[in-house]
Amino acid sequence: MAIETHAWDLANEIRSEQDAADFINAVIALDDPITLQAAIGEVARIRGMASVAREAGLNEKSLYRALSEEGNPRISTLSKVLDSLGLVLRVEPKANCEAMHA
Repeated sequence: MAIETHAWDLANEIRSEQDAADFINAVIALDDPITLQAAIGEVARIRGMASVAREAGLNEKSLYRALSEEGNPRISTLSKVLDSLGLVLRVEPKANCEAMHA
């Protein structure tokens, strides 16, 4: 009996802002900036890069470049993109971190 397979597509998994937030937060946990910008880029592509660029007040070509593996986006660019995706950049303390008290 042949095994039936289907191509996996992230677009089938990201259906809401919460799905996008969960995905990006999981990637943040990997502690890899290149993977993070790729993840944000994937979510932006799913939403529609032209639309995201327009809503973020950015040039579409520049946005593709910034979110590419070779890109080096500013925090302001990432913040604008996340805002256009209905997301917010947030900082939280690490669990069990006592660095401020050392």
